[in-house]
Amino acid sequence: MQFLTSLVLAAFVGYAGAWYTGFIEGNFALLLLLATVVTGIYWLAERFVFLPQRQKAAVQLEAETAQRRADLAKMGIDKVDTDTKDAQEKLLMQPWWLDWTAGLFPVIVVVFILRSFLFEPFKIPSGSMIPTLHIGDLILVNKFHYGIRLPVANIKVTQGTPVQRGDVMVFRYPPKPTVDYIKRVVGVPGDEVAYLNKKLTINGKALPTQALPDFFDESTMRYFKHRSETLGAKPHQTIQDDDRPAFVPGADPFAGRENCNYTVEGVTCKVPEGHYFMMGDNRDNSLDSRYWGFVPDANIVGKAFFVWMNFGNLKRIGAFD
Repeated sequence: MQFLTSLVLAAFVGYAGAWYTGFIEGNFALLLLLATVVTGIYWLAERFVFLPQRQKAAVQLEAETAQRRADLAKMGIDKVDTDTKDAQEKLLMQPWWLDWTAGLFPVIVVVFILRSFLFEPFKIPSGSMIPTLHIGDLILVNKFHYGIRLPVANIKVTQGTPVQRGDVMVFRYPPKPTVDYIKRVVGVPGDEVAYLNKKLTINGKALPTQALPDFFDESTMRYFKHRSETLGAKPHQTIQDDDRPAFVPGADPFAGRENCNYTVEGVTCKVPEGHYFMMGDNRDNSLDSRYWGFVPDANIVGKAFFVWMNFGNLKRIGAFD
């Protein structure tokens, strides 16, 4: 078992190392699932096989020691060095290969349940959601808000709350599902979304907006046009770059592109059933549905709702809309 366990641990370390060095494209959800299954098997084997064997050996050692004392007593020898405490402790001690498997199972299974079904942490890597989310924000994502999904397979098993316009959602990037993206839901199934001349309309109705003082983006050291926009139940803030054109350059040939019309003024799209149209709050610096298309329901990860840390700015901690 020591050799087999060494191979299993080496495989996990090798996978993590290859992922870290960029040799392969890793899947943390799959890695965590496999770790839970493997350590769970060892935990069951420890509880029902290995531990009883060690306990039986300790009991047998005590019985043999007692018999030896009895035999020596018959010979008139009363004082013997037959303390078996240390020997029993060594027999009951969990070997290293169980420490690194069965011993880790309780921690791994808790992390697996929390991450897969309740809350998952993410780090914001880009400025596409400024001013709502900043680079370096560490956020929490509610995994059950839109319905519980099976890990890895991402199959929905409960209905949850329907996706609403204005939600900040984490999802699997359609062109590359192993990568997670975060954007704001702008269009739900059946909506006609138009972003023309940098003005957003849903089903022909312009969204209520309010001008705010220019926003200074510390990541680019520039000022941008700043607005409050009401897309869902609560308003949120957006920024725009007047130096960028309104048209969408270099849109991909995505599935459902026939539902979209691109002009020099921007883009108009009809959102198909089971899909969503996503945009970043940093409207002129966001690679979103305007470029790569609609997000299918199967790609949903969860609803982002809380910044739990930003090591560069502790004032960022708190809930957001």
